[in-house]
Amino acid sequence: MRSKDYGLVVMVAVLMLVSSGSFAQDTPEGMVKYSPDFEFREGIYPNFLSVKLNSPIPKTRLVTDADLFSRDFYQQVTEQKFIVFYDDNGVQQRLNTSEIWGYGRSGVLYINLASKFHRISFIGKIGHFVASITTYNSGYYDPYYYNQSYYHNRYYRSPSANYSSTEVRQYLIDFESGKLMEFDVQSVEILLMNDPELYDEYVQLRRKKKKQYKFVYIRKFNERNPLYFPQR
Repeated sequence: MRSKDYGLVVMVAVLMLVSSGSFAQDTPEGMVKYSPDFEFREGIYPNFLSVKLNSPIPKTRLVTDADLFSRDFYQQVTEQKFIVFYDDNGVQQRLNTSEIWGYGRSGVLYINLASKFHRISFIGKIGHFVASITTYNSGYYDPYYYNQSYYHNRYYRSPSANYSSTEVRQYLIDFESGKLMEFDVQSVEILLMNDPELYDEYVQLRRKKKKQYKFVYIRKFNERNPLYFPQR
């Protein structure tokens, strides 16, 4: 066989191996690849490292009056200012509830954001979740407000009064660093940089297409870059 023909055969063989998945990433020793069947351990996750290790504080170590078997157990626990628990040495510890990362319930992760806990519905190297965020506005001072007529004052709310509004927002989470980002084109581009080939493909799209295909490329990234957790 001529060397030119041999080179062609080798190239075809390589392409077949790639298409068949023979060059797929091997699962690291002691780790398990994330799949929809994966279950996160039940308990309080004090920080992102505990999430990466799938190693929360078990609810049996928590010091609380809440019913362990109640469906609202974690809601009751996180309504308190502090999380009190026993560490591996049996020493009682305390964490500010506002500072914990989140908790795991029924195999699902819930993340702490803006004093509420939100379910992470899509998990991979790039995760995605939806959160209801409440913002508070103090308004402004109107020097003419108190000079209005009695009728107007009676039914008109002072613009200086506080008010709140709630809106639904989408977020991305980098499961390598734990960083949270807004679900927009810029964030997707930044996260895709970890896969140069996919990044180059995405940035070449028109602006409208980038917006339309944000989630498509996140899925592509996660398929090409699996997420792993320690085996139980």
